[in-house]
Amino acid sequence: MVKTLTKKKSLPAVARVFTEHRFLILFVFLLATLIAYPYTEGSGSGYYVFRVLTGGIIALSVYAVSFRRGLAVVAVLLAIPSMVQHMMHPNLAAGFLPVANLILSFAFDVWIVVTIFRRVFTNVRITSETIFGALCIYLLNGISFASIYGLVGDLQPHAFLLDPATNRHSIPDRFDFIYYSFGMMTQLGAAGITAVTDQARSISVIEAILGQLYLAVLISRLVGAYRMHAPAEDPER
Repeated sequence: MVKTLTKKKSLPAVARVFTEHRFLILFVFLLATLIAYPYTEGSGSGYYVFRVLTGGIIALSVYAVSFRRGLAVVAVLLAIPSMVQHMMHPNLAAGFLPVANLILSFAFDVWIVVTIFRRVFTNVRITSETIFGALCIYLLNGISFASIYGLVGDLQPHAFLLDPATNRHSIPDRFDFIYYSFGMMTQLGAAGITAVTDQARSISVIEAILGQLYLAVLISRLVGAYRMHAPAEDPER
């Protein structure tokens, strides 16, 4: 009887933690996936661990944008093809359905980013959740562009060139595109991988511009909110 009452009391507390820190939890999962990717993708048991992390990110992304029932319904519907895309990796050469699934998966990424963006940047008061929401947008942008580069690489096999002096393989894989994506977004560059075709270079330029614009908007937003809520200075000083 005591155990049952304890469980009933603990459930609302757990739900409250997920509700109040949804962006923090999503950020931790995104960061954990980026850290674990090179250690899990090619191994046996690590492969399934990585798939669990990927599924957790999709589920947390849906939960993070479920502020209203309408948003939750759209997120769930778009999450299904995204789950299929990230778990099964359908072959694009198999026909129309894999391509349509990939497009819907991109739509899910865009929907999540736009919804979090509106939530974060419409709040006047800056909290820790606001900061983590902005960081989630930054990481999701990098991962989404990595998927776009992967699509370009599938449609154009020679769109990206790997330098044999710094790479052990000749065909770019998923982590190569993640590495390249964040290199473009931060404008640090990605040593060892080069965009060759015009389409790949165009997307790279777009990501670099969006990355810098986002940082400028984020910084100006935080500074503006800080000034709005900063205490007035003593006029006698």
